[in-house]
Amino acid sequence: MAEEKKAQSSGVWPKVKPFVNGGASGMLATCVIQPIDMIKVRIQLGQGSAGTVTRNMLKEEGVRAFYKGLSAGLLRQATYTTARLGSFKMLTNKAIEANDGKPLPLYQKALCGLTAGAIGACVGSPADLALIRMQADATLPAAQRRNYSNAFHALYRIVSDEGVLALWKGAGPTVVRAMALNMGMLASYDQSVEFFKDNLGLGEAATVVGASTISGFFAAACSLPFDYVKTQIQKMQPDSSGKYPYTGSLDCAMKTLKAGGPFKFYTGFPVYCVRIAPHVMMTWIFLNQIQKAEKKVGL
Repeated sequence: MAEEKKAQSSGVWPKVKPFVNGGASGMLATCVIQPIDMIKVRIQLGQGSAGTVTRNMLKEEGVRAFYKGLSAGLLRQATYTTARLGSFKMLTNKAIEANDGKPLPLYQKALCGLTAGAIGACVGSPADLALIRMQADATLPAAQRRNYSNAFHALYRIVSDEGVLALWKGAGPTVVRAMALNMGMLASYDQSVEFFKDNLGLGEAATVVGASTISGFFAAACSLPFDYVKTQIQKMQPDSSGKYPYTGSLDCAMKTLKAGGPFKFYTGFPVYCVRIAPHVMMTWIFLNQIQKAEKKVGL
């Protein structure tokens, strides 16, 4: 029995398992959340309220418009979520080993979340750029539309037209946003799980739903200002003289603050929160179900 456990803990699969599970759960969640994410981007681009955006999209573009950029969204999860959840699991395991097997305090979990978020964002930034551009394309004048057919076509066009480094355009705010999101999501989730399970005595399903909803709210509150700046940077185009509206993330943040005040960064917060919370919840639920299925087949 000991030899069997040792064999199961060695090899390639145990090392890649957290990454595979994280990416798969994130991709499944994205398939459900994509329409809400599409509406969120349109709101941030100034097309009106959630109701107005939804009605206009249905009337002018049809149901398929809500899944515009789905290939980029799945590619983003296959890179970003694979890297962040996999690295978070590895970092926490290493930290637990260094802590002699004792549970980690909240600040250590937060640090692991910050680091995992930065790693995931660096890996997933090209796919995130493709996703934002594909979602925003229909809002541009016909002459300015990029007309990417899918995520890989978008990446190819970006490299050929703008160079390889353009794939990481807006990577600065993307990394900061991911760090803020993961700190808010992971720290509040773990704390909420302990509260619901230990203090209230709730079952597994109620604990996951309650804790993921709370973590989704804090993830949204921490990350939306960075997400707003990131979206503005990634979708900007030069004017007739070749000048961009913003010179960088800080310039965008300062101009936004001056023009609309601090609450401008929270444009579309209700929709963003609705988009983040279910995605967090379903990612954890899908991850839990995947792990259960793997145990049944002995993986």
